[in-house]
Amino acid sequence: MRYWPHGVSVLSVDYDGDRMGVTLSSLVSLSLDPPLVGISVGKEASCYELLRRAGAFAVSLLGAEQEDIARRFASGRPPIVHWDGVPTREGQVAPLIDGGVGWIEARVVAEHDVGDHTFFVGEVLSAERGPSTNALMYRDRSYHGL
Repeated sequence: MRYWPHGVSVLSVDYDGDRMGVTLSSLVSLSLDPPLVGISVGKEASCYELLRRAGAFAVSLLGAEQEDIARRFASGRPPIVHWDGVPTREGQVAPLIDGGVGWIEARVVAEHDVGDHTFFVGEVLSAERGPSTNALMYRDRSYHGL
């Protein structure tokens, strides 16, 4: 699958002020009526239990010029360091990273165990287009603008 290009985003979760973010390439559109999206998160991921407790998540769809942000949230740094110097704004359910292609916020409506991951289905609470016109993609262990 590493040869199949994926859009890159940052999943953010906030539960009672405890915030985490992680680079994500598993976002999929599931339904338009009602609007649903899906994300796959490893059960060993640092944000896994926080996401289950929060019951909601935000996704910042990164622009081609935001590779440094993708690398930052993929690096395994302590969660508190992830947000240092990253331009954000408050969303309904979690922080949103400024400057990308867009943002989606969702409430978890279903969870499905799939091997070492859980597939979370989110009902879209809001979706907004951002200022970037070029998406960040990931293919074969490197980032590319599209």
